[in-house]
Amino acid sequence: MKKVLLLLLISLGYLSQESAHAQIRINANINIGNQPLWGPVGYDYVDYYYMPDIDVYYHVPQRQFIYLDGGRWIFAASLPGRYRGYNLYASPKIVINEPRPYLRADVYRVKYKNWKGPKQIVIRDSDDDRYRNHPGKGNGRGNGNGKGKGKNKG
Repeated sequence: MKKVLLLLLISLGYLSQESAHAQIRINANINIGNQPLWGPVGYDYVDYYYMPDIDVYYHVPQRQFIYLDGGRWIFAASLPGRYRGYNLYASPKIVINEPRPYLRADVYRVKYKNWKGPKQIVIRDSDDDRYRNHPGKGNGRGNGNGKGKGKNKG
């Protein structure tokens, strides 16, 4: 009887542990609140954005731009001065969910050369409920620019 009870307790402990791990995995696959306001809508989780116009990556979890400078990959909180006028809100962005995609930059340069894709609605301009409480959107209504625009028609 003791053996049966012991096996039952071990089994229950294992099942509750597996359930906790499953819950963690589910929650880890959502990072909407970490995505920048200029990120395209529709993604619950994003590792990187690739901006083919300027050949730059943005790592969402670390909030860092990654770009080549003199043959070295630079990790920085902002874009370098040479991209001063670049509009992150209007530029095309590719979502890449793989580790360190910049190490395969040649693949992405070829694949997305002259990529235009469909018009992307950015988080700032979305009325999607998923982004209502996104940090930076103010009270969660509109697009944060005070003009009351931003209906998501697409």
